[in-house]
Amino acid sequence: MDKYIDKLIDTRWFMKVVALLIALLLFDSVYDTNNENRSINVPGDDGSAVIENVPLTAYYDTDNLVVTGLPETVAVTLDGPRSHLENAKAQRNFEVFVDLSDAEIGRQEVEVGIKDLSDKLEYIIDPSTVDVTIDEKVTEEFNVEAEFNNSLLEEGYKAEAALAEPNTVKITGAKNVIESIAYVKATVNTKGSITESFTETAAINVLDRNMNKLDVDVSPGEVEVSVDVKRLSKTVPIDIVETGSLPSGVELDSLKLSQTEATIFAPENVLSEVKTVRVEVDLSKLDKDQELKLPVIISDGITSVDPKEVTVDANVTVTEQESSEDSSEEEEPQVQEQENEQEQTADEQTVNRTYSGMPITITGLDDQYEMTFQSPDEGETSLKVSGNEKDMNSLSKSDFTLSIDVSGLDPGEHEVNIQLDAPPGVESQLESETATINITEKE
Repeated sequence: MDKYIDKLIDTRWFMKVVALLIALLLFDSVYDTNNENRSINVPGDDGSAVIENVPLTAYYDTDNLVVTGLPETVAVTLDGPRSHLENAKAQRNFEVFVDLSDAEIGRQEVEVGIKDLSDKLEYIIDPSTVDVTIDEKVTEEFNVEAEFNNSLLEEGYKAEAALAEPNTVKITGAKNVIESIAYVKATVNTKGSITESFTETAAINVLDRNMNKLDVDVSPGEVEVSVDVKRLSKTVPIDIVETGSLPSGVELDSLKLSQTEATIFAPENVLSEVKTVRVEVDLSKLDKDQELKLPVIISDGITSVDPKEVTVDANVTVTEQESSEDSSEEEEPQVQEQENEQEQTADEQTVNRTYSGMPITITGLDDQYEMTFQSPDEGETSLKVSGNEKDMNSLSKSDFTLSIDVSGLDPGEHEVNIQLDAPPGVESQLESETATINITEKE
């Protein structure tokens, strides 16, 4: 048997058959290997596609350099076998980049490259080159200017300066861009009318002198902006305005306010004009001592007043009417009575009136000094005036002037006479004839 096998192996045909089998095995192995790694390019199976918004990656020293001028994305047109084309479109398993690792500082044109793309595909990148500027990367600290739209304030309200917390930020960018920074603003985008204080988060905006927004990194990118809003107000004296005439036989001793000042609320232009508010006392209704609750009267433009009502303490004296008598004991009773009646009509009855809260003006005070009243309180006193009814009805509080002259007085406490300037034809009596003052040097 062994001899038969040896004889078969030694034949020419046996060796040819074995060689053919080995060749077929090798061909099959090579065919399978090639099919695993590439497709056969069958005519008519090619295609083309445009892939938009492909991210552009830049390679450079991000710690020390800043690159500007790079587009965020590019478009890539691919041509080749559809199987490879569809795979590239679906997975985007390639990268478009610019290599700036060896680039120098300044402006330059660089080529856009692509990697990890199948070598069976051809490509076109749009744009194929880009102009970039490479600059030194710097970080500086800047103050934040907080602001908001003042026109949103309700009429009669005022806002203090807006404050940012934190009030400084660190800005990183190209050196030439950092040098062009003119404004670092945190603007509050509040809507609607503002009537109270508020705090809101605001984004940081970095601008040049032309108010163009700059491409920089800001840390932190947002701050808290606080705005203190107050209602516009002013404290003014309350004046007593007398109307009407006292009943016959009644003398006014005093009118005293429970509160001498009021707070008014109004726009700023109105507040600057208003000096006082008032209450009106109808003298014709005063026939005894009484407390009157009266409204505080305000002028146009004032939106509100506090208090809205005050109490006036009215003190009066009920007296008999005075008449002028000019008769002779020698005249007969009937003639004397007739003359008295005529004189009563001609001379009219005497009227007494008291003006409270009369201010005392100051003259002769040197510019280097300031002065305060020790007495009377607030530099005001009362004035009693009497005269015939006709003259008294034509007079008002403003017809009388009280003043003190402090010319030549040194710093310290002094007692000075109060000077009264009154119209003729009436008798006047001050509640206080002198004033105690204190003069000090200005700080």
